[in-house]
Amino acid sequence: MNKLFQIGSFVFSLICPDVLSIPPNFYLFETKQGVSEYTYQLRVTDKIPFPDGEIIVRRPELTAYQTSTGESRLIGIKGQNSFYACYEEISNQQAEVFLSVKEISELHIDSIFTSLFALERHIIKKDSLILHCAYMVYQGRAILFSAPSGTGKSTQAELWKQYRGGRIVNGDRALLRKIDGVWSACGWPVCGSSDICESEDTPLYTIVMLRQGETNHIERLSPIQAFTQLYAQITINQWNPVFVQRAMELIEDLIVQVPVYQLTCNMTEDAVKCLEQAIFPETNTVEGDIGP
Repeated sequence: MNKLFQIGSFVFSLICPDVLSIPPNFYLFETKQGVSEYTYQLRVTDKIPFPDGEIIVRRPELTAYQTSTGESRLIGIKGQNSFYACYEEISNQQAEVFLSVKEISELHIDSIFTSLFALERHIIKKDSLILHCAYMVYQGRAILFSAPSGTGKSTQAELWKQYRGGRIVNGDRALLRKIDGVWSACGWPVCGSSDICESEDTPLYTIVMLRQGETNHIERLSPIQAFTQLYAQITINQWNPVFVQRAMELIEDLIVQVPVYQLTCNMTEDAVKCLEQAIFPETNTVEGDIGP
């Protein structure tokens, strides 16, 4: 099986045996147009290889190596003692991914399947970042709700859907892409527990960092506050100084062009009204506490 996919501006080919099941969310990004700039060759094996190189990071679910041809990774799942895949870059245009035959039944899970490809390494070269957020579209503009897990990102997006007719594109992630100096939000093939995943590109209007509270209060973050909070929610290869530097440059550009707010909120329509007054002041129909 040889299929072409496009996520943001990154066009790539997957060559894999028919025994593998590609998750439905990943299939949303299949394309019939464009030219592949990178190829992933997937192979099923009884025993995954261990890369030959210098270990540059070791975590319970990931060990990364620097090799003569790029980066390699042993990929696992938190809480398990074994690895289910080995990702090896063999050139600037190709990587091989070795999959344990014992674990391929789990690859239908979008997060497990997507982790095989080190996509963040490639899309950052396209001026793109992965943000942990709920991605909602309202009046043709993307509003992103970001915060640590369990804070209520999906809940706030659902409130906008319920009370303002907003449409949720992804409940867990968005790809932020800059083209010709303009930022947009794009779909991502992992949606977490929300089960909401679409492939869609929308002009990025604002980013809202959430904090739970009994009452609703909003303020626009200063550049340093916005940078700090966004950096914590963006997928960054901390062991790669080139990656870190480019990510910081992109975040700095992002916060200059896109307003970032802190919304302390409860789970009522008043939270929608409070945010609405700040980001759509022309409506002027809401009650709420708006900070400086």
